[in-house]
Amino acid sequence: MAFWTNTGVGLGRDPKRGFRFRIQIASVGGNGTGSYMWWAKSVDKPSFEISSQEHDYLNHKFKFPGKTTWNPVSLKMVDPTDPDMAATFSDIITAAGYHPPSTADDMTSVSKMLANIAVGEVTIDQIDANGNAIETWVLYNAWISKVNYGSLDYSSEDLTELEIEFVYDWASLTSGTTNGSTHNTQPGGLDANSATGGRNFWHAPGAGTDPNT
Repeated sequence: MAFWTNTGVGLGRDPKRGFRFRIQIASVGGNGTGSYMWWAKSVDKPSFEISSQEHDYLNHKFKFPGKTTWNPVSLKMVDPTDPDMAATFSDIITAAGYHPPSTADDMTSVSKMLANIAVGEVTIDQIDANGNAIETWVLYNAWISKVNYGSLDYSSEDLTELEIEFVYDWASLTSGTTNGSTHNTQPGGLDANSATGGRNFWHAPGAGTDPNT
C-alpha cells in the first residue's frame, strides 16, 4: 500500500523533525551530572567535507578523493541562571588549561587532553514522537574552540543566549530506525551492511564498522 493511502498504525513513524532532539555534554548538567540540556535552543549536526585533488593530463582533469575534514558543531542555548551556563563554560575553559599569565615564567597553556577531559563525551540524539533516539551522533575528542556569552540590549526582552562551538576529530553515527541503511553493495562486491548492520558508522576504534576490515 502506498504511503498516501496508509491509515492508523500503517502510518508508521513521522519523518525526522528538526525540533525533536536532545543534547548531552558529559561534564554539564544540574550539578555537572551530564543530564540532557533542556536549555539548549539549537545545535548543528556533524558534517564533513572530502577534499578533491586533481590530476591534469593533456586536456583532461581527473579527480581523486583527498582528506576528510569534520566541520565544527555550533550549540546555542539560553542561560537559565540555575545552572549558570556562563560560569559553567568558563569553568570548562579554565579546566582545559587557560588562564591569564601570572608571571613571565608562567608557561602553561591549553592542551588537547585537558580540553577534551573538561568537556567529556558530547552526544546529540534526534528523537521520535515517543522520545526514542532514531539518530545518535557522538563527537570524538571534542573540545570547545569558541564561547560567545551573548549581547545585551535595553530595547530587547529576549532571554540571554550563549553560543559555543565544538571541534572534534570525527563523529560516530548510530541509526535507530527500523531498517537502517538501504545501501546494498560497494564496487568489488564489498557489502557495507555486513560490517555495520546498516546502523553503526565510524565507531571507535573502527573494527566492525569498516566494510574493508
